[in-house]
Amino acid sequence: MIRHLGISSLAALVTVLWVCFATPGARAGEVVVFAAASLKNAMDDVADTFEAETGHQVVVSLAGSSALARQITYGAPADVFLSANSEWMDYLEQGGLIDVDTRVDLLGNTLVLIAPKGGTPVARPVVGKDIPALLGEGRLAMALVEAVPAGQYGKAALEALGVWDQVQAQVAQLDNVRAALALVALGEARLGIVYKTDARASEDVEIVGVFPEGIAPDVVYPVAGLTTRDNPVTPVFLTFLQGAQARAAFERQGFRVLAEGGL
Repeated sequence: MIRHLGISSLAALVTVLWVCFATPGARAGEVVVFAAASLKNAMDDVADTFEAETGHQVVVSLAGSSALARQITYGAPADVFLSANSEWMDYLEQGGLIDVDTRVDLLGNTLVLIAPKGGTPVARPVVGKDIPALLGEGRLAMALVEAVPAGQYGKAALEALGVWDQVQAQVAQLDNVRAALALVALGEARLGIVYKTDARASEDVEIVGVFPEGIAPDVVYPVAGLTTRDNPVTPVFLTFLQGAQARAAFERQGFRVLAEGGL
């Protein structure tokens, strides 16, 4: 059984794990994974397959990469960190919190512009002048532009297109990319900037534009084991993430798999 934990659940998780440590062998066969919110659907699939193949349990905590990285520095119990950008992995590496020998760029993604479903847009490269015109007086949903990778990527793209100053007052910033997706899906925002994989996960939005290469930074998801815990299941899970079954799960959600190998 896969368990998903939000940041608000971390205190409870610490308590549970403390109790588990007091009972020898109670935690055998479990790996705790902190993963970017945009990986939700893919991690469901990966974790199900891993559990069926190995018998080990996967506990997945999903949130913005920045929030997860900070929780790790505060001592949150995690075995694996899967970030939506390199910056937050670098942050943990500088603090000596990741095993650098396990770090690998696992996945790639694409930044897209979305709108509520119902119009007849055609996906095409985004032209800067299109965005203010499409937005009108509506809101533009984005993840936090100074902290969360999807928001940082989106702001960089809008700056490169020369329209950030025109639209920033209309930006509705959310805690993570899935929250931005939800705001558009509910019709509370006229446009949103999310990953292609997020847009594909919702039947209530459609892609109205794709940010071309060179406009936004490359969207890369690094993964690594953490040095804060010695868990024999961690290397098994990291190897599995780079194998054929995980590759298939990630590709079904629209990710580009960058790392090869594994089981």
